[in-house]
Amino acid sequence: MTAEIFVFAGGLGLLAIGAEALVRGASRLALSFGISPLVVGLTVVAFGTSAPEIAVAVDASLEGNPSLAIGNVIGSNIANILLILGLSAMIAPLLVAEQIVRQEVPVMIAASALLVGIALDGDISRLEAGMLLLLSVAYTGFLAIQARKASARMRAEMEADLPKDAGWDRHWSIQLLLVGGGLAMLVLGADWLVQSAVVFARALGVSDLVIGLTVVAIGTSMPEIATSLMAALRGQRDIAVGNVVGSNLFNILACLGAAGVVSPVGLLVPEAARSFDLWVMLAVAFVCLPVFLTAGEIRRWEGALLLGYYAAYTAYLILSAQHHEMLPMFSGVMLLFVLPLTGLTLTASFVRHTVRKKTAANRD
Repeated sequence: MTAEIFVFAGGLGLLAIGAEALVRGASRLALSFGISPLVVGLTVVAFGTSAPEIAVAVDASLEGNPSLAIGNVIGSNIANILLILGLSAMIAPLLVAEQIVRQEVPVMIAASALLVGIALDGDISRLEAGMLLLLSVAYTGFLAIQARKASARMRAEMEADLPKDAGWDRHWSIQLLLVGGGLAMLVLGADWLVQSAVVFARALGVSDLVIGLTVVAIGTSMPEIATSLMAALRGQRDIAVGNVVGSNLFNILACLGAAGVVSPVGLLVPEAARSFDLWVMLAVAFVCLPVFLTAGEIRRWEGALLLGYYAAYTAYLILSAQHHEMLPMFSGVMLLFVLPLTGLTLTASFVRHTVRKKTAANRD
């Protein structure tokens, strides 16, 4: 057990150092190549922090366990929005770039809806997986074309946001090393953290099923968690939000695409995922629109709301897996009271924001 404590501490240390290196290198890289931190967050950072999900999905497919690949992607996407954005917004309200609201969130919703559509028949064929992989390449190419050279004004703004004591990392080669090294430490740190956490949970008598639903699902999202939290702390909020939205897109398009292509029979989608988890993932993607549109930021109370929903989702999974007698009452409370109340709150907040915006425009 002593060894596991050191492994756990080492994993946390690697996550912290790796996230710091990745955010520092990514923000500098954006400046060096004259592109916005948002695009870097949507591509380089998002794809890199999705590495654990890609590895798990491909490995699960090759070992004949496609359900693990599906479950890992769905669980990670739900955790990315509810857990990671919730935690990041609790640290500091996250300003949401107009491009995220106008372009990336609708693309994420469309990708989530596409996944639900092709998975409802019980499997994702190799042809469908290949289509997802091609869409991943097309999306990345589109972002690269869209990322024109920053204007002098934007470059000055980006320069002002960066640390003043960072002279040693001004060359792009050092920045690439920071990004690559940061990603490697994030993946290794997440692996150490999951291994040690599983040992701790078993020592406390927690079942393997509950461990899989909680520790492993959150563990593969640890790079995203560490990166987004560090980005929020450093004021690189475009990277924090872009990382989450971009990771969700890569999880659906690249992870499941690669996993389905390498599997000789495609990916079988469990009935439980088709009847519940896929729809939760789609609903969570839709939730981003009213939250992001309200004042163009994710405020602390909205972050707390997202965290509350993640706790409720995890509680539902545990109660359902154990066929607990409290499950019907828990589900009833969520469906009849909590969800409608949340919908009304978000709608009222959005309407109030719209009225204020129109009133300000009329005064001008």
